Amino acid sequence: MAKHTYDMGLIGNCAYLALIHKDTNVEWLCWPRFDSSFVFGPIMDRQKGGEYSIKPDAEEFTSHQYYMENTNILCTEITAQEGSYRVTDFAPRFRQHQRYYKPLMLVRKVEPLQGSPRIKATCRPVGQYGDLELKRRRSSNHIAFLGLDEEVRLTTNASLSYILEDQYFVLNETLYFVLTYGAPLEANLESTAEAFMSQTRRYWRNWVKNTSISNFFQEQVIRSALALKIHQYEDTGAIIASPTTSLPEHPGSGRNWDYRFCWMRDTYYILNAFNNIGHFEEMERYFHFIANITAKDTQRYQPLYSISGQSKLTEIELDLEGYLGNNRPVRIGNDAYTHIQNDVYGQILVALLPLYIDRRFNDEERIESQKLIYKTLKKIQQTMEEPDAGLWEFRDFAQYHCYTYLFHWAGAAAARSAARHMGDAQLGQLANDLMNQAAAKIEECFDPQRGVYTQAIGKHHLDASTLQLIMMHYLDPSSERAKTHLAEMEKELKTPEGLFYRYKHADDFGVPQSTFLICAFWYIEALACVGRVDDAIKEFESILKYTNHLGLLSEDVDSRDGSQWGNFPQAYSHVGLLNAAYRISKRLDRPSFL
Repeated sequence: MAKHTYDMGLIGNCAYLALIHKDTNVEWLCWPRFDSSFVFGPIMDRQKGGEYSIKPDAEEFTSHQYYMENTNILCTEITAQEGSYRVTDFAPRFRQHQRYYKPLMLVRKVEPLQGSPRIKATCRPVGQYGDLELKRRRSSNHIAFLGLDEEVRLTTNASLSYILEDQYFVLNETLYFVLTYGAPLEANLESTAEAFMSQTRRYWRNWVKNTSISNFFQEQVIRSALALKIHQYEDTGAIIASPTTSLPEHPGSGRNWDYRFCWMRDTYYILNAFNNIGHFEEMERYFHFIANITAKDTQRYQPLYSISGQSKLTEIELDLEGYLGNNRPVRIGNDAYTHIQNDVYGQILVALLPLYIDRRFNDEERIESQKLIYKTLKKIQQTMEEPDAGLWEFRDFAQYHCYTYLFHWAGAAAARSAARHMGDAQLGQLANDLMNQAAAKIEECFDPQRGVYTQAIGKHHLDASTLQLIMMHYLDPSSERAKTHLAEMEKELKTPEGLFYRYKHADDFGVPQSTFLICAFWYIEALACVGRVDDAIKEFESILKYTNHLGLLSEDVDSRDGSQWGNFPQAYSHVGLLNAAYRISKRLDRPSFL
């Protein structure tokens, strides 16, 4: 079986994201928001998904795709018999008038490299997930596409006739294509596109220069940091799990989910990642998103919310053929918003802790969070005896999950630390009592025969999420219990390639067939924690072969052939890489000259 990879690159500017295939086609682009309908979505349906490509007049051609160093600017070089050319794609982002300029604008620069390549420029956006065909209106230097809430406009110095008539033409000069949603480009095309590229390149390279990382696999860490950055919807601070929907966890599995939302379960890991690489601005914006969510939610905190904090994310199925033409259903929305997932309360409390121990935050933010700590701690108290769907969102059964109690414990510990800083003895006592209750529940998950913590109270199954018992120092990493727990997890859930299953028992969709990539990074972190640093480095190096040609990671990997599956790119996987690299580099504590 041939190895399956996602042969696409990601561009974005914290207002939108797009996936560009190695053949230059825009496989996925949602406007005006991350969670809007696609205007280009051929990855989900070749007929209804529209097309935006700059393809050669040749059946056979080669492609070389790469990023400009330390940027989110993507270059695709196409070579065919008649010649070669380069398509440079980027989403403008830079400082302007003391704020970030991040328009809904995709800029494509097309330049000949060698010979006389013949190309065809196709631009056919759609609306309403492919059900709406847009009307075209030709003007002197642009084509307007009408039918959406706002105009989509293609401004170009290429022949409009060739584009409208789907004709091939010789590329003998540099062409620019600027596609906009809403506000169009009214300035000079060529000079503006070049200026935007220069400023965007400078912005990303300065952002990377301000990233605090060691020399441990810097190239891979930088690419993961750049990918994670553009998963943040800057308008609200939300960070989505992935820009895509319904890319299957495994072909034909039916595990096809919409991941264009912000999961509370990711909070601790994402904040850790941004803190580890020294980027406070993203961390602060994400904190404000969380604070807004929790301040208005008077009942339960949901497992996930929309990028604007909306709570109702009704799951529906679309009439689309699905990925590769046969992976249905294609879903938008996510029914997991209705699930009970009680680890979210601890996630929130751990997220709030930096307000009290990190002096970069100011007193006003600290005061505002005090009520939130009380409110969230009470929710832990209220749900201590309640089963839930767990981290992996089981749809058909509830359990008393070890992972949930771990975050009850960690959240209460964070509240206790905050109470010390506030001088609030009553809060500290409540937090301490809840820590002890949660620890007792965690211990009910311990299997003394095997020396391992199981997925849930009274269950035999193991779960990769319990690796966090070591990483979060519930278990002393130097203790025999931590080392034995890790060894038993390796024995049951690790593949020979170093990948990790979330669990291996049947759920509501059967037995999982692919491994979950972040679990492999958790394993690497756990190895480093218990002092097996050489093993951690070896496994880290091994996992890097599961990126695509650009260093981008998917959600899942099939251990049998190394294929990428699941939504792509997966922010969670890149967070895992960042945190694992940081954990190893801390343990190495080695001067850069050695």
